[in-house]
Amino acid sequence: MTTTEHSLPNDATYDSGAVIATDGVYQVFLDLNALADGDIFQFRAYEKVQSSDTVRPFYEVNFANAQGNVDNWCSPSFILLHGWDFTLLRKAGSDRTITWSIRKVA
Repeated sequence: MTTTEHSLPNDATYDSGAVIATDGVYQVFLDLNALADGDIFQFRAYEKVQSSDTVRPFYEVNFANAQGNVDNWCSPSFILLHGWDFTLLRKAGSDRTITWSIRKVA
């Protein structure tokens, strides 16, 4: 990950015009074992409140430093309908390889 906000489902630079339109309940898993002291990475979830609205962030988590005993992180389940995205952004530290999966629960 670099200092450019990266869309996980699109595997590309985040673009508010390239949201995912598949309705469902989703969770994100991140493998954060590569983080080291001084690193800060930010996860964001975006969604439109109504289909005609602008996509905006509704959930944000920052991960700082080495993660210790629990390297994998799982988001809450999100009910997504109108156009959504999940992103990851390095805020400080070095580029790291962070693997992820997006799992459709329902």
